[in-house]
Amino acid sequence: MRATLTVSSELDDICKDPISKSGHMHGSQGVRTSVCLLGGTVQPLTDGCGTSQVEVLSREGLELRGGPGGRRRESQARGGHRKPGDSLKILVDTGSSNFAVAGAPHSYIDSYFDAERSSTYRSKGFDVTVKYTQGSWTGFVGEDVVTIPKGFNSSFLVNIATIFESENFFLPGIKWNGILGLAYAALAKPSSSLETFFDSLVAQAKIPNVFSMQMCGAGLPVAGSGTNGGSLVLGGIEPSLYKGDIWYTPIKEEWYYQIEILKLEIGGQSLNLDCREYNADKAIVDSGTTLLRLPQKVFNAVVEAVARTSLIPEFSDGFWTGSQLACWTNSETPWSYFPKISIYLRDENSSRSFRVTILPQLYIQPMMGAGLNYECYRFGISPSTNALVIGATVMEGFYVIFDRARKRVGFAASPCAEMAGAPVSEISGPFSTDDIASNCVPALPLNEPILWIVSYALMSVCAVILLILIVLLLLPFPCRQLPRDPEVVNDESSLVRHRWK
Repeated sequence: MRATLTVSSELDDICKDPISKSGHMHGSQGVRTSVCLLGGTVQPLTDGCGTSQVEVLSREGLELRGGPGGRRRESQARGGHRKPGDSLKILVDTGSSNFAVAGAPHSYIDSYFDAERSSTYRSKGFDVTVKYTQGSWTGFVGEDVVTIPKGFNSSFLVNIATIFESENFFLPGIKWNGILGLAYAALAKPSSSLETFFDSLVAQAKIPNVFSMQMCGAGLPVAGSGTNGGSLVLGGIEPSLYKGDIWYTPIKEEWYYQIEILKLEIGGQSLNLDCREYNADKAIVDSGTTLLRLPQKVFNAVVEAVARTSLIPEFSDGFWTGSQLACWTNSETPWSYFPKISIYLRDENSSRSFRVTILPQLYIQPMMGAGLNYECYRFGISPSTNALVIGATVMEGFYVIFDRARKRVGFAASPCAEMAGAPVSEISGPFSTDDIASNCVPALPLNEPILWIVSYALMSVCAVILLILIVLLLLPFPCRQLPRDPEVVNDESSLVRHRWK
């Protein structure tokens, strides 16, 4: 009836309150753009590309389309790249802060940005290296003019890195040509003094310091050409992209979009872990991460609970670790065998919480091309060594608002998180936090920019002390011969004499 097939799976994860229900943002609703997912249908721009500007968004906005598994978000970029009329697809990543595009040919991409063909490009005279959870790149840092035709109808000067060297960043079959980091400046490389793309846009376009994303991909094969869409809204929110109320959780620190997780439930049953385990050493919302990533202790508890709750006996360990796929006959889907997973977030009113829930359709993910007679699936959750990461596995169930102006992240039900007319995600609240610690975030480790400052300060102090010691050693000091005390221990003292007796 049900069969399990062992198939190697190449999982690429780059990167990298009583509560009153929160109301909607008033004023500007922002500029709605599309964010193109790998494998999606991309309409090429018909204008010639030998212009003096780099156009990062298409004339229809930033297109969000289903891509490698509906698990990546990209924008289109146009400018001095290799083939006239081509567009560059840019990964939209809320877990990093640099804007970078391919600046040289690469065997896995078909277009790149040629800075020499842009009359407005200006080099800053240094390069930068950025490392992600998997993969890294090095590029020259410069600035150029970005045109956003829809909504803004103007051009803006932004910092951009042109990638000339990379490792495991551009991958086979993943045809994006760059990355747009939308996290805070604290994560920008080489330092936070390099203004980020979104900070430049907010300052020059005078838009609210808010953006929002609707990521669609529920039920799409991980390797396919799904055309389900989604949207990236710069400068506000779009009411048509969500249903019901928006629930907000505070941003704990402005580097990643770090939030506070209170507890996890599997099939309605709490894992009963100390809430600090969920936030060790941080919990973040990251569109550039494919899966839901959990600290090892939490991951082990989730796997045990899902395996115990599911209707499948003796499930292969390889499925949970990501090394194997689980396969069923084409006439059968496995989602009814697995439980819902709920994540509780602290509300803006700290005495209350709300709950976001994903159904198995979001975390038991179909894979394309595993076999003719079988439909195979992977586990959309993986262990992490340094964070709980709410990635695309969860984000595809919701409309997510990154309200930087009010230091909060919002979640609302998404109309596109449905399969066969039934929702595959839920959001509800409020719930009391009386049985939960008042602070579930461990003492915050120093983030990287602060570590660099502390390191340089310590090095400077050490250098000053060393210099003083050298000066003291080199300066001649007048010495006065003291009368010899027979009890004083020196080279001629009793220790030496006694040793040679």
